Amino acid sequence: MALAGTEFVEMSAVMGKYNPFAEKAGMKKVAEQGASEQAAKILRVLGELGFDGQLLGSEKYVLEKVKSLNNHELMKVKTVFARCHHPRFLKSFSCHLPYGISSAYVELVYSADLEKVASLVKICGFLLQTKVYLVWKKS
Repeated sequence: MALAGTEFVEMSAVMGKYNPFAEKAGMKKVAEQGASEQAAKILRVLGELGFDGQLLGSEKYVLEKVKSLNNHELMKVKTVFARCHHPRFLKSFSCHLPYGISSAYVELVYSADLEKVASLVKICGFLLQTKVYLVWKKS
């Protein structure tokens, strides 16, 4: 880190909660961000539909589960996402904008194909992870 040429080095890590490798390298933990409350609500609905929360990071698993849903179950998933306007979900429909388009979001969720729904589920899995923020200061 001393070779980075900056006074500070910042890092966010999911594994930082479980493995103190960055702290052993001299970084200090400054914050820990738990799971998003909105993502936790979505997880409850997904759990009712048989999704395993531990596997939401697996593209293959998520897509297979989404494809196995009947129309009523798929609408239930879309509805829970349509009610959740987290910036990460909005951005998934307009990657060229930093925060997405809130006004069009609900319509886009309801018209989303199975692959897009699966990508929303994967984003939810990411939002459920606890992230640790670390900083190193040049001495």
